[in-house]
Amino acid sequence: MKESIMTVSSLNTKIKSLLEATFMHISVEGEIASVTYHQASGHVYFSIKDEKSSIKCVMFRSNAQKLKFRLEKGEHITVEGSVGVYTPRGEYQFYAVHIEPFGRGALVLAYEQLKAKLKQKGYFDKERKKVIPKSIRKIVLVTAKESAALHDMLKIIEKRWPLVSVTIVDTLVQGERAAEEIARALAYADTLGADVIVTGRGGGSAEDLWAFNEECVADALYRLKSPVVSAVGHEVDIVISDFVADLRAPTPSAAIEMVLPDKQELLYTLDEHIDRFGERVGQILFHKAHAVKQKEDELRRFSIEIQLSQLLDNFSALAQRYKSVMGYKLEQFRVLSQPLVNGFLQQIDFVLEQKSRQKGALEQQYLSNNPRKRAKEGWAKVSVGGKSVSLDLLEPKTVFVVEDANTTIEAVCRKKSKF
Repeated sequence: MKESIMTVSSLNTKIKSLLEATFMHISVEGEIASVTYHQASGHVYFSIKDEKSSIKCVMFRSNAQKLKFRLEKGEHITVEGSVGVYTPRGEYQFYAVHIEPFGRGALVLAYEQLKAKLKQKGYFDKERKKVIPKSIRKIVLVTAKESAALHDMLKIIEKRWPLVSVTIVDTLVQGERAAEEIARALAYADTLGADVIVTGRGGGSAEDLWAFNEECVADALYRLKSPVVSAVGHEVDIVISDFVADLRAPTPSAAIEMVLPDKQELLYTLDEHIDRFGERVGQILFHKAHAVKQKEDELRRFSIEIQLSQLLDNFSALAQRYKSVMGYKLEQFRVLSQPLVNGFLQQIDFVLEQKSRQKGALEQQYLSNNPRKRAKEGWAKVSVGGKSVSLDLLEPKTVFVVEDANTTIEAVCRKKSKF
């Protein structure tokens, strides 16, 4: 009998059914090997491990919103949930519904006693806590200079706000002498003119973190004049310094994120403002352009050029009408005045005829009286000083000129006789 052949999908489906039916509502403990908070979906993707193996885990948004702390790499946790298979890729992972820290150490009683004592002294009062400035120019980090926590803080400072001035005050953060060194380091940091002091360390056991539960550290924090942030361990690690400090951060890295602005967010905000400003300016320009267009239209309608053009058009129309009317009137006048014109022309011809005859007569008279014409008859013109005179006006010895049509004679009157 031939063996049945399964498809990949059917195999993954069977595996999914077997695993999900077998591993339901179980608890697994281990150390967080990696963790990613997905900003868009709100889901948390992480993996936990022990000495020999690891498993991928996911906590969906609905459950992740209920977490009271932030998952950090290296944290030892207990995870409740079930195993599931993602059929399209044939991958299985643990679907977490609840997460709790695993174990807390043996110094709980001492912690509670000191906490109650300091609270009674007013170390935790909100009224005495200083406000962390929004604008940070100088930050002082009080921690171990070779620690991973310092490395993480410097990395985030460089990423978020590299303009800030950073001063590192090295100190022990665990061990018998750590508390006293931390107290001295805080007092020194307070003299450096910092806008904010961040003190803390990375995660560890309760014993590792105990230096920040010592009363001398609490006293040093209480006396600080500079704002101070306590950033010790992970989200689940609550130490005395967290209550005394002006601000508690879940981790050293988170402390930097809390006190320093994110240059990318500021750039995004700036871009948004620029976009909004551009849109607003665009809207204003659009409306202003529309208003200008309306004003231009009004200006064109009421401008001198348009009014002159309209007047010229009206004048041309009136002139055309005037020419038409005048042409009609002139034609009527011509028709009506033609008999008068004809009579006037006849009268003019008659007058011209008369004037022509008169002109002929005057010409004849002129010619007959012209001395040049009469010279042939023995007559001549007598003049004294260029003026014609009659002979009876000449006196003896008077110089006179006698001229006819051809000859001029200058003479002297020697004797005068009258007829």
